[in-house]
Amino acid sequence: MPIYFHLWRYTPLTFNFQVTAVRTVYIHNQDEIMIQSLQKLFTFDEYLEFLETQPENIRYELHDGDIIQMPPPSGKHEQIVAFLTMVLGYECLRLKLNYGIPKTATVKPENKISGYYPDVLLMNFSNLGNEPLWEKQSILSKPDSIPLVIEVVSTNWRDDYHKKFADYEEMGIQEYWIVDYAALGSKELIGDPKQPTFTIYSLSDEGEYRGKQFRGDDRIESPTFPDFNLTVEQIFSVRY
Repeated sequence: MPIYFHLWRYTPLTFNFQVTAVRTVYIHNQDEIMIQSLQKLFTFDEYLEFLETQPENIRYELHDGDIIQMPPPSGKHEQIVAFLTMVLGYECLRLKLNYGIPKTATVKPENKISGYYPDVLLMNFSNLGNEPLWEKQSILSKPDSIPLVIEVVSTNWRDDYHKKFADYEEMGIQEYWIVDYAALGSKELIGDPKQPTFTIYSLSDEGEYRGKQFRGDDRIESPTFPDFNLTVEQIFSVRY
């Protein structure tokens, strides 16, 4: 059976002293992370300039002014991303929704020095005229432009369950899926013993995410796609 829950929120401690800002690029080098420290944090514009100097096959995100290289995805990760992109695109056509799934788009939380590349992003064509950066660059910052965002969990699972969770919620994105096919999340998040888990968060009237977890033969229940007739096992094994 699906499990209903409300995710515990991590609140960082605030200390009453000055810290010199550090500009940092976190780069994955095989199993290690090398840290290159410069003088200060990156601005969002500097992050975009940095991306122009990098190869297209390497993804970088901006986390509160720090540029983070995303770990290279596994083959299974990309299979699930491709499968979800295909079936959700079909559902949009079948339901005649004015939505699409861009190949590459950055989610920029307003009032934060961050930029994320979700694994799958559902884009509302009708609201793109309200996006200040869209005409020049594929950047989305308005919740009405993003009905659904999906993260397929990799080794950086804490970002999906904590940081991005908090920022997507604060932005007001109505629906957020965390697809943890390899059971990488902590026991507090996905249960003990850990098992592959598909979590759907929906924004409540109070502006907070409410979570529902699915496993095995559970059928996915999505507010955006109420007729989505696939089980967790079908998605994780990439089959109809």
